[in-house]
Amino acid sequence: MPKAPHPAPPRPLRQLAIFPEAAELRHVVPATNCWRFYRLCLQDDLFGGTALLRQWGRIGTQGQSRLDLHADRGQAQAALATLLRQKVKRGYRSREKT
Repeated sequence: MPKAPHPAPPRPLRQLAIFPEAAELRHVVPATNCWRFYRLCLQDDLFGGTALLRQWGRIGTQGQSRLDLHADRGQAQAALATLLRQKVKRGYRSREKT
């Protein structure tokens, strides 16, 4: 017996790039005073590897940052994609272009 289809999401989601190099996400819920950002960016290092720069915090502040080193670009892109999926699951959305 086939399963019933899942209901559509309340608002359309934009398609994410297959191999993103950078992402900027926001999570804004005024009712709970939640104004957060999360940035991800890949950067080459001097030793042939790739670094994943993560920045997060409250919108309007400098926030915190973390640099994760990876042996090659493929591993860094996989880590970026994993973090991106986790953040989208928690309610973060791509920053609207203004």
